[in-house]
Amino acid sequence: MKTKIGCVVMAAGSASRFGNNKLLSSLDGVTLAQRAIDAVPPEKLHSAVVVTGYPEIAALAHDRGLGVVLNDRPEDGASRTVRLGVEALEASCDAILFLVSDQPLLKRQTVAELIDFYHKHPGHIVAAAHNGVRGNPCLFPREYYAALKSLTGDTGGSAVIRRHEENLLLMEVSAPQLEDVDTPQALAALQQRLHTVQE
Repeated sequence: MKTKIGCVVMAAGSASRFGNNKLLSSLDGVTLAQRAIDAVPPEKLHSAVVVTGYPEIAALAHDRGLGVVLNDRPEDGASRTVRLGVEALEASCDAILFLVSDQPLLKRQTVAELIDFYHKHPGHIVAAAHNGVRGNPCLFPREYYAALKSLTGDTGGSAVIRRHEENLLLMEVSAPQLEDVDTPQALAALQQRLHTVQE
């Protein structure tokens, strides 16, 4: 029986460094939240949820047929988003992929390839990386659910990975796909780069 993979789109962050809800900011006319949801390959997944406290993002998720999990305390940090996602999927999924929402150049095909990579290496933690440097997304098998749910504060799955590096496998991807956007300046610089490439 094939391993059932779930996906958690992490879209609840308060984005304090950005100054407003960065996930509703646009790159080439498409919001970061929409780009993250578009990177989800439903054909590879048993189930997918978007964890958010923003009605606009919940509406985007509903439009794409994804489940929505309400995070009413984003100020509690990434750990709450991780925990809510695991709790929503743990009963039905054998492994869970965590997708952050501020990597606007991440491709759906790459996420699908990471899931295929996991199927070839079941039981391992797998993550996207460039030149051996780990990034996101990351995919965790069931044995790590308890550790993920026990995280506190603004801590994500990286804390669990650091305790289990011996079980981590990396899949090489292009550097731009792993680039995250934490400030308006970073988003503006990325927009400028895209326009330069297109010209």
